[in-house]
Amino acid sequence: MKTTAQTTFTGPDLPFDDRSGDGYDYLDTAENAGWTVIAQWGAEGYDFGAWPYVIGFARQINKGGKRHFGYGLYVEGDTTTKYFDTLEACKEAIDRDAHWFWKTGQSDGPNDVPEKFEDLPAKYRGLPTD
Repeated sequence: MKTTAQTTFTGPDLPFDDRSGDGYDYLDTAENAGWTVIAQWGAEGYDFGAWPYVIGFARQINKGGKRHFGYGLYVEGDTTTKYFDTLEACKEAIDRDAHWFWKTGQSDGPNDVPEKFEDLPAKYRGLPTD
């Protein structure tokens, strides 16, 4: 069961990583299960995660006539999955992880990442713009 701020529902988790390969091999497993990889984040398209060790995924599902937004994270073979009632809440969870990856040097991001997530500029949040 996945718990969100407003509802509880069962959603598809990221698949278990039963391969002997690495994260690059896992990309196919997750995409074949309906997940989309998050390669870049922020308006300017900074790296999200650190492939092949840390990879983010997203998806949408409809359940009970309502859309739910999933965010999954693969970290060296371990997976976690969270669902949210709104796209904004899902993006914020991804923003928070992106901030942490960039701030700690786990991922190539902007040079001026603030210490606190609350100070992260809007241009470093959300999906890249074209």
